[in-house]
Amino acid sequence: MSTHGGKRENAGRPSGQGKFGEPTKVMRIPESQTGTVKNFLEALQRKRSQAGSDSAVTEINVDEFFTPGIPEQPTLLPLFSTKVAAEFPSPADDYVEKSLDVSEFLIDHAASTFFVTIKGESMIDVGLLPDDKVVVDRSKAPVLGDIVLAVVDREFTIKIYDYGANNMPRLMPANSSGAYRPIYIRPDMQFEIFGVVIGSFRRFK
Repeated sequence: MSTHGGKRENAGRPSGQGKFGEPTKVMRIPESQTGTVKNFLEALQRKRSQAGSDSAVTEINVDEFFTPGIPEQPTLLPLFSTKVAAEFPSPADDYVEKSLDVSEFLIDHAASTFFVTIKGESMIDVGLLPDDKVVVDRSKAPVLGDIVLAVVDREFTIKIYDYGANNMPRLMPANSSGAYRPIYIRPDMQFEIFGVVIGSFRRFK
């Protein structure tokens, strides 16, 4: 047996024997985001263990979590000074007011910000569609009417933060079809607002 440091053959838990039942690998994440990643993995494990059960309090409309990768050199792109209804700026109006760094535009506090992928259609009336990425800032204090990432009985969901008639908090969907019901927060429920949604983005191609 080697007396030196480094990887030891056959050491550690056998591959695929962890609580997720599959091989794992080491990755570096920002220290400030370790709690976010840990909570997501715990929620994922519970979701898998409860698959097929109808006992869930709310549908999960949160899929993947990402931490922002901020490049050392900003990517500055031209920003036209005129606002456009739904078409490309007129060739005759080629005045560029300034340059815009998309990361700077979307992120206020990089250390407390992460991205989440939307799953489901409960928030389509506010423009959040499946597979959209939302920008969540944990440093923001939520106020009524904010779109928030909340944890309800250990399940993540994105809804509008509101109060009901009994002055108890509730989480409102934004889907006029009536397919999604509000989540009323009872005293016996575990509830935490994990962060405030401050923006979103999507790819068309």
